Amino acid sequence: GIVSLLMDLSSEIYHALLPAFLTVTLGLPVVAMGAIDGIAEGSANIAKLVSGRLSDKQQRRKPWILLGYGLAAFSKPLFPLAQGALPVLGARFIDRIGKGIRGAPRDAMIADETPPELRGAAYGLRQALDTVGGTLAPLLAIGLMLLLADDIRTVFWIAAVPACLSFLFAWVMLKEPARHAGEAAVQAAWGGWRTLDIQVRRLIGVGFLFGLARFSEGFLILKALDVGLAPAWSPLALAMFSLAFLILAYPAGALSDRMDPRSVLLGGIAMLVVANLWLAEAEALWAVFAGIAQWGAHMALTQGIFARMIADAAPEHQRATSFGAFFFASGVAAVLASVGAGWLWDRGGPAETFTVAAGVAGLAGAMLWLLPPREAR
Repeated sequence: GIVSLLMDLSSEIYHALLPAFLTVTLGLPVVAMGAIDGIAEGSANIAKLVSGRLSDKQQRRKPWILLGYGLAAFSKPLFPLAQGALPVLGARFIDRIGKGIRGAPRDAMIADETPPELRGAAYGLRQALDTVGGTLAPLLAIGLMLLLADDIRTVFWIAAVPACLSFLFAWVMLKEPARHAGEAAVQAAWGGWRTLDIQVRRLIGVGFLFGLARFSEGFLILKALDVGLAPAWSPLALAMFSLAFLILAYPAGALSDRMDPRSVLLGGIAMLVVANLWLAEAEALWAVFAGIAQWGAHMALTQGIFARMIADAAPEHQRATSFGAFFFASGVAAVLASVGAGWLWDRGGPAETFTVAAGVAGLAGAMLWLLPPREAR
């Protein structure tokens, strides 16, 4: 959790300022931002498939986690050096590949070390600590922008520091969990999609459809800019999002330990539908911030819960592989969602973008509601 906090503190400073950097500093269209976000996030989730498979095969987690954090730290200085769309895409690609490599082994490590009856709380705690960084980062970004007279490139240089600290902390403090290297290692071979547990495959299907409604949070910042928020204050939109996420992440995870996690997840999907419909109509700045808070709430009610449900459904010898497959499908959806949102925004504006996303989220909720229950492993 502490490692995630430090890395997220760094990453979210970039994330908070990147929409303004791309559209104001570099003068790129919104569809370019959507394409960069979609390709970068999609690449991250493809990397999760590979690292998850190899982590299960080797029955090791820490080397892949370190590689992921190392690549992310390496990418940070590339942002202030960028002069156009392709260099930004390259930096985002390396950063998100790092995120992808560490994601599945990290979530599998949590499942390895946590009893089933506490998994919801464990994933909720990790999400909460991760979001502390996401909450502090936009506020720090605003302070640095004011202090440095809107010099985004200098802010980007400063933001590289906590990323390096995150890698060093992971290297020193994380310990490889005890693994069942005998039988589990033999069973870790994966023959493809059909060898995954059927409930994992069903959850992947829901996650893919849900991911089509979950475009980049950068569009929340653009919505705030669209109703009059000054670019220097644009990180406040991300701060509101992260604050709502932070407040609810751990309670939502703990709640999933006491009741059917599918019910909690359905509530999160319903929250996204409401948030998107609200933002489609919002014209005042306060209304946009209220919708952004709802977006943060839906994240708290879905991200850790999806992870917990995958951990419950997956056999131990395919745990990281199952996480990787889930994140891979989500990554494909991320590419389609962000590129599609950028296209819809340029064509019909924010109202059309958020309305379409609400409809897709509703379909994902209906698909989840039809799934049969499954006992935790």
